[in-house]
Amino acid sequence: MPASADPWPHHRANVGIALFNAAGQVWLGRRDDTPPPWNWQLPQGGVDAGEVLETAALRELEEETGIRPDRVTPLGNIPGWIAYDYPPEVREDPRFHKKRHLGQKQRWFAFRFHGSDADIDLQRHAEVEFDAWRWGELAEIPDLIIPWKRDVYLQVAEAFRAFAR
Repeated sequence: MPASADPWPHHRANVGIALFNAAGQVWLGRRDDTPPPWNWQLPQGGVDAGEVLETAALRELEEETGIRPDRVTPLGNIPGWIAYDYPPEVREDPRFHKKRHLGQKQRWFAFRFHGSDADIDLQRHAEVEFDAWRWGELAEIPDLIIPWKRDVYLQVAEAFRAFAR
């Protein structure tokens, strides 16, 4: 198989964002469509056709949190894709009929937030992703995410721990 071959051709391209404040805490959003205690996650979303991945990350950050790109600076990213599969109960659930992919392949980006909490507006975009948010510790995120995404969050926590100060 050529090095450039996509190992996950049936997974949706996606970006994930770890947003760190000046104290080294990470931004967490609560999803109301996911059962507690696994309803906290980092912003993430799909990549539009032809879109540069960092541009997609900044767009998704603004759509999901209301934070404008001029309020953040890049810290780093995880090279290469990290993938997860949707479990059968998600793929077969009629509410998720649009999930025609087997899962998602993600590119992760870390940014430093230079704004204030007043810059955060969960209602800014028509499709609201989160019903609440908070600052948390990077090390806690693998225990807050739905179990089938946990391995991804372990990798993100390890890769971005230097930014958590």
